[in-house]
Amino acid sequence: MSEPAEIGDLELAALISSRICHDVISPVGAIANGLEMLGEEQDEAMREQTLALIRKSAHQASAKLQFARLAFGAAGSAGAEIDLRDAERVARDFVQSAKHVLSWQGPPATLPKNKVKLLLNLVALGVVALPRGGTLSVAIRGEAPAVTFTVLAQGEPARLTEHVTSLLAGANGIVLDAHSIQPYYANRVAMAAGMRVTVETRDKAVELRAA
Repeated sequence: MSEPAEIGDLELAALISSRICHDVISPVGAIANGLEMLGEEQDEAMREQTLALIRKSAHQASAKLQFARLAFGAAGSAGAEIDLRDAERVARDFVQSAKHVLSWQGPPATLPKNKVKLLLNLVALGVVALPRGGTLSVAIRGEAPAVTFTVLAQGEPARLTEHVTSLLAGANGIVLDAHSIQPYYANRVAMAAGMRVTVETRDKAVELRAA
C-alpha cells in the first residue's frame, strides 16, 4: 500500500498499523516456531535453548509493543502529559531489543504527550540510521515544557536516506508505505507539538534535533 503525501487520517492509521505489525511479526513468529519445536523436541539441552529463544522473542515483542503504545498510541486522553521516566524505560527496552546501546540525559519531568511521542519517534529513526548497530545518545535540554531534543546516532554506517530526511522536513509528493510512514508521522507530530526537526549527517554519525 502506498499513497502520496499528504494523506488522510484513515490512510495514516492504516500505514501506522502496518508498521507496528511489521515490527512485531518477527519476534511473534519466532515464539510460534519455538513453541512448535518445544512440542517435538525431546533433548533436554535443545529444549532449554528453545525456551531461551522464546523468552528472548517474547521480551522483544513486548518491548516493541510498549514502545509503539507511547510512540504511536493515544497514551491517555487529550491534553495528557507523559512522564519522561516512562519514555526512557520503553526506549531502553526497544533499543536493546534492536542490539543498540542507549545513553539518556534529561530531567525527571513530564511533557505534553506529542512532545514525548516525537522524542520516541526520533529514537526509532536513530535505530534506522544504524542498521549494523551502534550508540544512541538522547539529550533533553531546557525547562519543561519548552525543551529541545537531540538524538545522536553513532556507528558505521550511520545514515538516513534522502527519502526519510525529506519526509522529516515536511516534503509533499513522496510515496508513503509502511516503511516510510514513520518520518512522515514524526513530522506531523512535530507540527502538532510546535517543534521542527532537523537532520545533520556527519562522519559515522547522524544527529536528529527537534526545537
